[in-house]
Amino acid sequence: MAAGLSAGSAYADTCSQLSAGGLTDASLKSALRTVVPPTGTPNGGLGFPMWLTLVDGSGIVCAVTNSLDGSAGNADVTADIWLGSRVISAQKANAANAFSNGRLALSTANLYSAVQPGGSLYGLQASNPVDATEAYDGKATDFGTPKDALVGRRIGGINVFGGGLALYRNGTKIGAIGVSGDTSCTDHVVAWKVRASTPFATVPVFGAFDAMFQDITPNPFGGTGISASGFGHPPCLNNPTPAQAGAAIIGN
Repeated sequence: MAAGLSAGSAYADTCSQLSAGGLTDASLKSALRTVVPPTGTPNGGLGFPMWLTLVDGSGIVCAVTNSLDGSAGNADVTADIWLGSRVISAQKANAANAFSNGRLALSTANLYSAVQPGGSLYGLQASNPVDATEAYDGKATDFGTPKDALVGRRIGGINVFGGGLALYRNGTKIGAIGVSGDTSCTDHVVAWKVRASTPFATVPVFGAFDAMFQDITPNPFGGTGISASGFGHPPCLNNPTPAQAGAAIIGN
């Protein structure tokens, strides 16, 4: 992907600027397909197809795509991929964008423990709800294409499990991506790998902070486990191995 985004505006980068910087529907689809092949589980999880949504710094949806490649069993958005994950991917992108800034990047994976009862961000998950009047518009045949009805809209939403990551240019947040379609741990790993394929993966201050911290121990009194960092995330079915996850997960 191209490395440059034009500077100048004091406001968040618009979709047109992100596109000019190389974050296009086509480039994102290519990157997603490279990370998510039609068979196998190189990212752990279930090996399912994935949705990806890009938002700009103001939360406008710039692109919605998926990893379907048109082959048998890998073509129909109503049958071959989790349909509900389309909106979840947009929700994740919105959340990562909304709660990251130039001093700290928070992935949606970082929010899991913080929003549990007693957590430092308890109740956050109920804020900024998805605008359902916008989220389900349009023809299903357009889902995941440049004609997707989500494109050009702010649909909001807060998600508190893995898959949403902010994007940065020279220390400035310029938007975010959200990935959904498999287990939340695999969603996070896929988003991490896609972001790493762009020039916009260098997060500020805490270089690894938006990694997934699998540091939750059982609570002897029942209920939600206890995260050592306060920002932990539980492991998932077929949890990504260190070789599969790389730096995306700490403690797996």
